[in-house]
Amino acid sequence: MNIYQHFRPEERDFIDQALGWRDYVEQTYAPKLTDFLDPREQQIVKTIIGTRDVKYSLFGGYESAERQRALLYPEYFEASHEEFQISLFELEYAKKFISIEHRQVLGSLMSLGLKRGKFGDIVLKGDQVQFFAAAEVSDYVRLQLDSIGRAGITLKEIPLQNAIQPEVSWREVSTTASSLRLDTIMSAVYNISRQKSQTYIQQGTVKVNWTTIENTAFECGEGDILSVRGLGRAKIVTIEGKTKKDKWRVIAGRQK
Repeated sequence: MNIYQHFRPEERDFIDQALGWRDYVEQTYAPKLTDFLDPREQQIVKTIIGTRDVKYSLFGGYESAERQRALLYPEYFEASHEEFQISLFELEYAKKFISIEHRQVLGSLMSLGLKRGKFGDIVLKGDQVQFFAAAEVSDYVRLQLDSIGRAGITLKEIPLQNAIQPEVSWREVSTTASSLRLDTIMSAVYNISRQKSQTYIQQGTVKVNWTTIENTAFECGEGDILSVRGLGRAKIVTIEGKTKKDKWRVIAGRQK
């Protein structure tokens, strides 16, 4: 069976990488830790790590983390949170005079020259700002990151149990769609016309897994995170197959 037929053509490189992780564990009988994965990449790992000899766990620093590291390991291995090697940083800055946004934190982290996969969630609650990073780059980040935008900051590494819980909640949506095309799924999940969905997409205001998609026929899959400017975010939780009327039954989440 050709495993690639179940995924998007552009995901082939990641699939090969995940298969390589599985082979490594099978051949060396040792655990393999990945970078932080987005929800779609996590879904791919869940799908293809299907051998009895290789198990996997996901952890992103706190219970409801969106971006998580995957740990692949042989049957004998017992995975603990320490094995995921995650550091948690909190920003110290002049909170009375400065307001810091998520996009500013992400932009500053990306300017350090590290891959997005080295960073987990960025969490803001009131004037508290925290982010998760792979432990192997934590020293570099601590030395290099001294500002967010124009604001001078100091980084403080804190225990994972001190992670703040993001002020974001999801409302479950059960819906049906005639296809898994992006415009059709948007129409069903956001309760707007398909024509309006197409307009959003063509105007470049729609992202899937943090990448702008301008193709209305782009096919959605489990684990995808949708972001539409002005409408907020949604995620495809499960695709439960087809109804008797040949429509796709989809469980999604909408940010409240």
